[in-house]
Amino acid sequence: MKSESDVLIIGAGIAGLTAALCLQEAGAGVVVLEGAEEIGGRVRALRGSDGTVLGDLGPTWVWPRWQPVVARWMTRLALAPFEQHDLGDGILDGFGGPPRRQPLIGQDGISRLVGGPSAIVEALAARLAAPSIKTGARVVEITAQDGAMRVMTAGGGAHVAHRVILATPLRATVEGIGIDNLPAPLLAAMRAAPTWMAQQAKVVAIYPRAFWRDAGLSGRVASRAGPLVEVHDHTPASGTVGALFGFAGIGAAERAENPQGLRVAILAQLARCFGPEAGAPTELVIKDWAQETLICSALDLATPPEHPDVAPEILRAGHLGGRLWFAVSETADQSPGLIEGAFSAGEMAAQRVLATL
Repeated sequence: MKSESDVLIIGAGIAGLTAALCLQEAGAGVVVLEGAEEIGGRVRALRGSDGTVLGDLGPTWVWPRWQPVVARWMTRLALAPFEQHDLGDGILDGFGGPPRRQPLIGQDGISRLVGGPSAIVEALAARLAAPSIKTGARVVEITAQDGAMRVMTAGGGAHVAHRVILATPLRATVEGIGIDNLPAPLLAAMRAAPTWMAQQAKVVAIYPRAFWRDAGLSGRVASRAGPLVEVHDHTPASGTVGALFGFAGIGAAERAENPQGLRVAILAQLARCFGPEAGAPTELVIKDWAQETLICSALDLATPPEHPDVAPEILRAGHLGGRLWFAVSETADQSPGLIEGAFSAGEMAAQRVLATL
């Protein structure tokens, strides 16, 4: 079966959905193809039995005071921010002797969103025409034919569009999608752009209450001992549960070899830093992004993790006669890799595509 549209967007993360909304509001016909079974890209939520968001398994923070694009979209999407809890002492772990209390410097303007970044994804999707997003549609091939773009999915579906926007991590795109006639400098730039957070494992622990606050602790840990190299308070705005989150400092291969050992070590570290109650969460979730093949490429796994710099202009330009464009946080000309970068990249790609239609 073949479908046709003005613009086909591949990837339903924040950047792809932002581009889709901007294009739809300008009158363009848009279809979004998402290879996973759910939308959001690197945005994932840990939900309670009633569907409420208890924690973020992908990005968490925004800085609306310093990120004007985020601030504008928060207003537009009616998203509510709240300050990252940072009151009280932090914990130094593995700095000689047992863990000890220590004030830790916070980040000015660091905030979270009620409902987490999943609220961004839900708000964007809710404003798009219902049939325009298709999940479980992994794109495997893109070709330029007769002035249009033909897109094939793994299930044999065919889509034709005047323009295509790739809103997928650049390295994973190179490895997973066959695209004819891309110039060598473009391929080199795509391979050179590290996928932010692709190698990370994020850990969320849920408790009946945020008991560490009662002890005058912020929930922060800076650790040289691990396995979590940093920990932060992750209690939702509702306060219905307490939560901590951290990033594992163990490499992807080692995590995959002994996942149960990692869980045991994480619980031991939490108990070491916050007391026995921290070692018995009601739920402990480890989201290992290195196992997500639509996000983390073999090249990401083979190179040291790093934050992306502002990418060269070739990644924001049109290709294949102005019919192929990119929109992912790593292509942004501001805040690359962050939520603001995703908004910015989606907006810019939509504006440039509209100028060619």
